[in-house]
Amino acid sequence: MAKKLAVTDKTACKTCLTCELACAQAFYKSTDIRLSCIHIGEKDGQPKISMCVQCGKCAKACGEGAITENKNGVFMLDKKKCVNCGKCIAACPFQVMAQAEGAAHPTKCIACGICAKACPAEILYIKEAS
Repeated sequence: MAKKLAVTDKTACKTCLTCELACAQAFYKSTDIRLSCIHIGEKDGQPKISMCVQCGKCAKACGEGAITENKNGVFMLDKKKCVNCGKCIAACPFQVMAQAEGAAHPTKCIACGICAKACPAEILYIKEAS
């Protein structure tokens, strides 16, 4: 069973950034939304939601084997193996890996659902597919 963050209707996004704030607070205890693993922007006047789709490109880029796929299809970062080289951040096609200045390692979406619970428009959810 694979888990990942998904969106029901991108056009219903109010670009309130509540999901970004919830993620940054969960990982870093910070209100700095640049530290979120989900990013809300606009493209052609429409909301653009950038999120981890658990593609594994970060894991392939990691020469230390610090990012591996768990039984739920979620790519997880092993902080003990991470050498903070930044290759995973560079490899992310959606630019949704975050790292606070001076942090020992980056963070990535773990499909925890905190952002989905925070979304006032209720358009985010954790998708479970077989």
